[in-house]
Amino acid sequence: MGIVSVREQLKRFNKEIDIIEFKISTATVIEAANALNTEPARIAKTLAFKVNDKAVLIVMTGDARIDNGKYKAYFSTKAKMLTPDEVREFTGHEVGGVCPFGLKNNLDIYLDDSLKRFVTVFPACGNANSAIEISISDLENITKPVAWVDVTRI
Repeated sequence: MGIVSVREQLKRFNKEIDIIEFKISTATVIEAANALNTEPARIAKTLAFKVNDKAVLIVMTGDARIDNGKYKAYFSTKAKMLTPDEVREFTGHEVGGVCPFGLKNNLDIYLDDSLKRFVTVFPACGNANSAIEISISDLENITKPVAWVDVTRI
């Protein structure tokens, strides 16, 4: 999976040419922000959680953290992140390259309201040394989220 499946999905939206590949790691928010010469908040990190028996993805800004109270109020369960093996199994991407594109399985995707502060953000593209600058409207159009949620704090 990884960047190959991401390219395939983004090609349908004429966005595959916008993928940026680096010779250095962009696996963490700080590494990605440094490589892209942008503020960490504009890195769109994708976190994988288990809700009941299924995996869900939440895309949020790089400076946002899950607010356990808000998360539990929305999902009616405690926030439980997937293990690295589960992330790979469900998404097809390795930790550090997880993104809402080119997924191995059809997962529910949620976009967090923290993203709305920006016109464009930089999610990963399936591996630990890639990213794409994408508008919030294109992110929404491509990922077809279940919902916009407010489950973080900054």
